[in-house]
Amino acid sequence: MLTQVHLLLTYMCNSECDHCFVYCSPAAKGTFALSRLRQVIDDAATVETMEWVYFEGGEPFLFYPLMVEGMKIVRDNGLRIGTVTNAYWASCEEDAQLWLQPLSQLGVADVSISDDPYHYEKRDDNPARRALAAAMRMGMPASVISIEKPSVGAAGKQPQGKGMPIVGGNTRFRGRAVEKLAKGLPGRPWRDFVECPYEDLREPKRVHIDPYGHVHVCQGLLIGNVFEQRLPHIEKDYAPDSHPICGPLLKGGPAALAEEYGFVHRGDGQYIDACHLCYLVRLSLLDRYPHCLAPRQVYGLG
Repeated sequence: MLTQVHLLLTYMCNSECDHCFVYCSPAAKGTFALSRLRQVIDDAATVETMEWVYFEGGEPFLFYPLMVEGMKIVRDNGLRIGTVTNAYWASCEEDAQLWLQPLSQLGVADVSISDDPYHYEKRDDNPARRALAAAMRMGMPASVISIEKPSVGAAGKQPQGKGMPIVGGNTRFRGRAVEKLAKGLPGRPWRDFVECPYEDLREPKRVHIDPYGHVHVCQGLLIGNVFEQRLPHIEKDYAPDSHPICGPLLKGGPAALAEEYGFVHRGDGQYIDACHLCYLVRLSLLDRYPHCLAPRQVYGLG
């Protein structure tokens, strides 16, 4: 049962990180209008098991008044509020407190701050660290999200018992990471990827909803649209085994998805991780299943 809705308030971001799942950038299109935002939050609140609403992006602080108004609507619906930010706005601790004060007054229960080399090469003093220090000083619940860049590790034990170089770090190879980071990294045979290791596709506890109303169980993998059907009905009607993408993934992971649709593998048929294979198979199916795989900009097609 759903307990969390993560709102992609906008696809726009002041950064254009190489690892970004959804190809965010300063030029990315798609931002919620307040009326739509209110509709989605009010609808989410009717899901009996709902607990949290998060404001994400892109970078939600780029549309600060809209975000704060949305947080008020969440609070009035009795749900807990969270946000994810790169803290670009924290030019100093004093300014960071100024930005965080309205959120503190609204009772925001989680501030997740991106702080890693993708966002800030300078590690000892950057906006994320200043924002975290300000939040801690104010007594706000805050934490850091850190994504490690990929690196080639030592030989490891693989599912088929073969030792080979493995890729370290926690970057997931979907979205812009496939375009920017995959080249030259070692892979594993496509048949190794027999499950989705990251998302609960059978009984998702959280979904992401974007400004177009798309309901994502994974970035770019949809189970409905809240502007066409109410969220409680989407949840109730979701039949994972008959979903054209989730069904094969549940049956046998990205390998089964590739086999189901006769995906033509490039090169030696090896992939860095499960996301890498899944993403490329989905990319090949965009025109066949536009209602399940969208928006196109999440696949780098603008």
